Amino acid sequence: MAELAGLEDPKVRAVNEKHGDDHGVNLSKLRAVAKRLKTQQELARRLWATEDTAARLLALLICRPRAFERDELDVMLREARTPKVHDWLVNYVVKKNPHAEELRLAWFADPDPVVASAGWALTTERVAKKPAGLDLVGLLDVIEAEMKDAPDRLQWAMNHCLAQIGIEHPEHRARALAIGERLEVLKDYPTSPGCTSPFAPDWINEMVRRQGAARQG
Repeated sequence: MAELAGLEDPKVRAVNEKHGDDHGVNLSKLRAVAKRLKTQQELARRLWATEDTAARLLALLICRPRAFERDELDVMLREARTPKVHDWLVNYVVKKNPHAEELRLAWFADPDPVVASAGWALTTERVAKKPAGLDLVGLLDVIEAEMKDAPDRLQWAMNHCLAQIGIEHPEHRARALAIGERLEVLKDYPTSPGCTSPFAPDWINEMVRRQGAARQG
């Protein structure tokens, strides 16, 4: 904890706070600490218990993802109120855990929109990697009906799912594009030069273009 406090940078904290994250540790330096510590499940649990955001991010880098029980991950997700901790927990830990599909189904239907956004993130992973058994038409129905008025984090997760369906599944691409055009979610999102816009139609078209170029190359 003392080492993490020593890595605190006020400028980093100021940038992070604009995104809802309350820590000031440069993530490259945090990853260097994690590399030195290697995997330490018990230390990871103790770091998580401090409730400190930087400590929790470090915990997620040194933990053993498959070692967590289903209920333990459910509690952790509900405790993970900052976007970066939530994001890393889902992507670095839950996706690699044997209970991921069970949690996906439970979280997807959760009344808490931040918890539901984790369910959508896991669903997006399946859209891309293991779509068999998913009701893509049903997902598009829900996105069409609910994404426009969804709270920010849930809206972002639904939008990612919409884009992934359009990118990975040509038979649903026209509808995904049409939904994105009509709802205009994230259409005016500020995007840095050289980065792909999160506006679903732009995102879909750009990724499909890149796939085509890669195939030709």
